[in-house]
Amino acid sequence: MRVQLADLRAQYGELKEQIDAAIVAVIESSRFSGGSVVVKLEAEIAEFCGAKYGIGVASGTDALTLSLLSCGIGRGDEVITTPFTFGATSEAIAHVGAVPVFVDIDPCTYNLDVTQIEAKITPRTKAILPVDLYGQMVDRASLTEIAKQHRLRVVYDSAQSIGALQNGRPIAADGDTVTLSFYPTKNLGAYGDGGMILTNDDSIAEMLKSLRGHGTKQHPYYYERIGYCSRLDAIQAAVLDAKLPLLPVWNERRRRNAHLYHSLLSETATASKSSLILPACDASNLHIYHQYTLRHTQRDALQAFLKENEIDTGIYYPLPLHLHPAYADLGHKEGDFPRAEQIASEVLSLPVHPELTEEQIVYTAEKVCQFT
Repeated sequence: MRVQLADLRAQYGELKEQIDAAIVAVIESSRFSGGSVVVKLEAEIAEFCGAKYGIGVASGTDALTLSLLSCGIGRGDEVITTPFTFGATSEAIAHVGAVPVFVDIDPCTYNLDVTQIEAKITPRTKAILPVDLYGQMVDRASLTEIAKQHRLRVVYDSAQSIGALQNGRPIAADGDTVTLSFYPTKNLGAYGDGGMILTNDDSIAEMLKSLRGHGTKQHPYYYERIGYCSRLDAIQAAVLDAKLPLLPVWNERRRRNAHLYHSLLSETATASKSSLILPACDASNLHIYHQYTLRHTQRDALQAFLKENEIDTGIYYPLPLHLHPAYADLGHKEGDFPRAEQIASEVLSLPVHPELTEEQIVYTAEKVCQFT
């Protein structure tokens, strides 16, 4: 039985009529950059995520970079972040001239360990950039308190958590900005690149709108500042607008699929004496399972076994950022962030997308148990 890690063709089939009509409407309007469809999507996603403003940009990476700039982060500043994430997180910090300062991760959620942050704060620290990994929000209350006490900005990388809740609060209820990615395989994905920045701060929103459009403000050929070409194009906005009404349904299917995996794998995980570890969900969180990521002490062998049985898997992420050549100048070595290093060697993400059938989940779980 073939089990794909993502099935975008099946998702398209579910919404083909609406998506086709939305794309054609943009083409017929000949308004490909900006326009009413982008403005509409920005307002809808801002409301969905609990923000006053949504500012569409060209990618999730740009969302991070422009967020840092809008918060005044620049050359020589330090930004505390996690080493266990996609490269865009620390890449954005480097692009604005700042220095990523890594903090090890929580052993259960794999998010940034907030209890280690204050030990890394120096006079040069200006911001914290946490990641909501796999669809589970990082501890917002603790981060808000730390940021307030030390007068730090907080930019949340929520590329994987649109629709998640923590203590009933949506992702954009806290922080200076919250960033989203609409990469095609995200829970809400475009048919190309796209991103959005959410904020409740009037001045930050105004700055972001200028930065994404070459530094202009009111007149298109009058430059207030050095900016970027980072607009969310209208066709991608139209696709996202067609998909958005189904996002809560898709997220709930992901949660259902994750819970089914959990029920099917729990006995084996208990009996395996820690060779198989299932994902943990903090009680305060509504986890929307962008990934269902387990751990196995023989991860590579398990992945190969599942591949032999036509089951796709993913490794997010195989090497912590501090061990990559791109960050060699930071002077880190193996052993500096032991949790991130161990977990990176063990994580394996199973298919959890909304288009999975129960039969596919049962088959996948059976193969994991058979291997373990």
